[in-house]
Amino acid sequence: MSDRPKRIPPYRLAAAELAAEIRSGIYDQGEPFPSESALCARFGMATMTIRRALEVLREEQGLITTRWGKGSAVVPPAERPAPEIE
Repeated sequence: MSDRPKRIPPYRLAAAELAAEIRSGIYDQGEPFPSESALCARFGMATMTIRRALEVLREEQGLITTRWGKGSAVVPPAERPAPEIE
């Protein structure tokens, strides 16, 4: 086993920050979620990295929905899956 600390991938860091903001109510349900380009600029990450972060929010955490050509929106709290306890 290695004593080297585990490195968290950048997309996971962005997803964690955005998930915390969604859960705290910074983004209202029904309001448009920031665009990929806005998130790229905010986090200083490539488009594919942001897409992976959005995939985590959508597929793993159920916090956003995405419609092609329309962007992403926050899922209402009552419709979200219960957060996993680590």
